[in-house]
Amino acid sequence: MELIDKVKRIKIKDLLAIFIFFCAIPEAILLKKRRKDLWLICEREDEARDNGYFLFKYIRENYPLEDVVYAIKKDGKDYNKVKNLGEIIEYGGYKHWVYYLAASKNISSHKGGKPNAAVCYFLEVFEILKNKRVFLQHGVIKDDLEWLYYKNTKMRLFICGAEPEYEYIKEKFGYPEEYVKYTGLARFDNLHNFEIKQNQILVMPTWRVWLRTPSVNKGNSDKNKIFIETNYYKRWYEFLNDDELIKYIEKNNLIVIFYPHSNMQKFIEKFETKSKNIKIASDQIFDIQTLLKESEILITDYSSVFMDFAYMRKPIIYYQFDKKDYREGQYKEGYFNYERDGFGPVVETMKGVVENLVAIRNQDKNKYLEKQEKFFKLYDTNNSKRNYDEIKKI
Repeated sequence: MELIDKVKRIKIKDLLAIFIFFCAIPEAILLKKRRKDLWLICEREDEARDNGYFLFKYIRENYPLEDVVYAIKKDGKDYNKVKNLGEIIEYGGYKHWVYYLAASKNISSHKGGKPNAAVCYFLEVFEILKNKRVFLQHGVIKDDLEWLYYKNTKMRLFICGAEPEYEYIKEKFGYPEEYVKYTGLARFDNLHNFEIKQNQILVMPTWRVWLRTPSVNKGNSDKNKIFIETNYYKRWYEFLNDDELIKYIEKNNLIVIFYPHSNMQKFIEKFETKSKNIKIASDQIFDIQTLLKESEILITDYSSVFMDFAYMRKPIIYYQFDKKDYREGQYKEGYFNYERDGFGPVVETMKGVVENLVAIRNQDKNKYLEKQEKFFKLYDTNNSKRNYDEIKKI
């Protein structure tokens, strides 16, 4: 059934990719003979701000003779950030296919980080392509994600950012022994040198899979009209215009940055606020890691971005108004239970958000500090080095 489902999802662009794949094979064979240990690194198609970028930067600065290439769209928002670090190729283009087929190691922070996710899935999972794939991760995993089981990826190296996550993936995800490593995430290196803006609160909810799929738009061409009728939109719109929240932040001269998940950024113009102290953040302008480093408190729902915040030993509030829907419609709970294992209070109402925001700002220290320290046992600036060392071993 799973194979049939995959076939049903094939699009015109996937069929075109099959043609490009066959065209690229001869050139890839020649390239592989010339460059026997080529490493290809990428993230999302237009980004250089995650573990892929930090690893690429580390390698170029510390091992300049290593044959490493980065794939990104030349019109992408982060292209200028990475273009002078080393060899850059166009993400999704013909050259990406050639390098993807020739590379000894394909390295990405995202499972879909390749010239065409659908075609490459068949090449990899059915073991047609024999190169080694490294998963740097996009965030510390906490849920039961079957699409990342070994049977669905055949990845050679799975990088983990925390010890409990490492133990869970080793036990649950079906990877052969020595394929899973606890090294810390490459981007963690950059989370040690930061200066907090004492008046800045960061709000970063994650996405909802049922708001991203094509079925959302069935029978109605106006996706925005459908979106504003959802509980997700209504509750976050309520958040942005809550009288008690606005009264508190304006009285205390606080700035709230509301940064929707990348999959929800397409709806960003629908989020509005009546407060001058609340900013709606576009991913075209704001950098996630910069916001995380400079913010005093994080408010999120289920987003794994809270792991980066916890790594920095900073306070968090979980605003979870749709737990049942999220667990049934998106990700099943894994080893991490928010009430038991979380690094902050879990609330379901705006009243709870405001009360805990006030309490956290009034307390002398982070009550969850000991739990954060225990969760992230590796706490240094050698994460990229450990990533590099493990990749070299394979």
